[in-house]
Parts: sequence; structure tokens; C-alpha cells
Amino acid sequence: MSVTPSPVAGPERPLEAPETERMRRWRVVLIALGVGLLVVAAVTLLNDIPPSRYLGIAVWLVGALIIHDGIAAMIVFGVAVLLRRTGGRIPFAVLAIVQGAIVVAVIVSVLFIPEIIKKHIGTANPTVLPLDYLLNLGVFYVVLAAVTAGAIVLCLRMLKRREADPQESSERG
Repeated sequence: MSVTPSPVAGPERPLEAPETERMRRWRVVLIALGVGLLVVAAVTLLNDIPPSRYLGIAVWLVGALIIHDGIAAMIVFGVAVLLRRTGGRIPFAVLAIVQGAIVVAVIVSVLFIPEIIKKHIGTANPTVLPLDYLLNLGVFYVVLAAVTAGAIVLCLRMLKRREADPQESSERG
């Protein structure tokens, strides 16, 4: 006697979307493209970079991995967990906007922090780092927060309008 699995999702069996042939082809194309880019990068590294610089490149890659996986990803994950604990009251689109803003803030911070540290240490030539990078980063955060808040308000208005007139949204979609 054979039992067919139930398509109902549950804790022991998550509901999965069926994989189509089109998805499989795209997956193969994207994997091949990624492998091709890795080969080009490896050939470029071996041909254009002297071996004495390999250690510096390895240190940079480890630092990038630590910043991405150890700091940035944990911040985005933590904020997502906190926002999702609101019991589903926050729409997914708003969560995506907030996560996108956090990602942008982390990327810009990673770009600004070396300048802030070096300016604090000091340079032999004051024209090398002429700006107040800490102030500029603060201004950027304020502008990013304002743009994010505006995007959230706009998104919530659109969602409210869609809920108020479901007939209109079904005709458009």
C-alpha cells in the first residue's frame, strides 16, 4: 500500500513550489555564469597581481567576510526578527524597505569608517582628507532615515488604497 504525500504544509513537511523546467534552465545559466566569472577573476589574479600581494588580498577578503557575515547580515537579521515579532502587523513591503535602508547604511558606513579613523589619527598632508567625514556620515543617516520614512508612508498609503478598492487593484493586476 502506497501513501502519497499530502500537499498540505506542516511543521514536518513544508509546502514547496514545484520546480519548472524554465527555473532549472535559469539556475544552470546563473551557476555557469558565476563559475565563468570566478575563472576570469582567478586568471586575472594570477596574470596581473604579483604573488607578494596575495596575502594582502586574502586579509582584505577575510575582513570583507567578517564585515558582511558577522556584522551587516546580523544587523539586518536582528531588525527583521524584531519587526516580525510585531505579530504580522507590519506589511512585508515595509519590512523590505527597512531592510534595504539598513543595507545601504551598512555599505556607506563601511566606506566612511576608514576615512573617519584615518582623519582621527592624522595625515602628513591635510589635503588628503579635507572633509568632516563623521559629520557627513551623520547627515547621510538623517537623509536616509527621512527617505526611508517617506517610502514607508507612500507604501502604506498604496496598501491602504489597494485594500479600500479591491476591485480596482484586481483589474490592474
